[in-house]
Amino acid sequence: MTPVDLLSTAFLLAGACFFFAGTVGVLRFPDVFSRLHALTKADNVGLGLTVIGLALRSGSLAVIGKLLLIWLLVLLAGATASHLIARSSLRRGIEPWRAP
Repeated sequence: MTPVDLLSTAFLLAGACFFFAGTVGVLRFPDVFSRLHALTKADNVGLGLTVIGLALRSGSLAVIGKLLLIWLLVLLAGATASHLIARSSLRRGIEPWRAP
């Protein structure tokens, strides 16, 4: 394996770890707001690391541009969706969790 392959694999594994951490956050955190935070932060970083890992393996600038565009669109969609979910939760009277 070349050093680029090793670096790419490291980025892909790190991205998978962030996706796993986001999933654990969704399952473990107590309220919708902290779950949204865990999911969007971890998924955005995980996808970014995955895009970097795949970009290192691609042979074309066009492919890298497409990967970056996909990442940008997912960032915008994730931020918009979590904002709408949080606002809807607040309007329904769901209070943020507070430590006892």
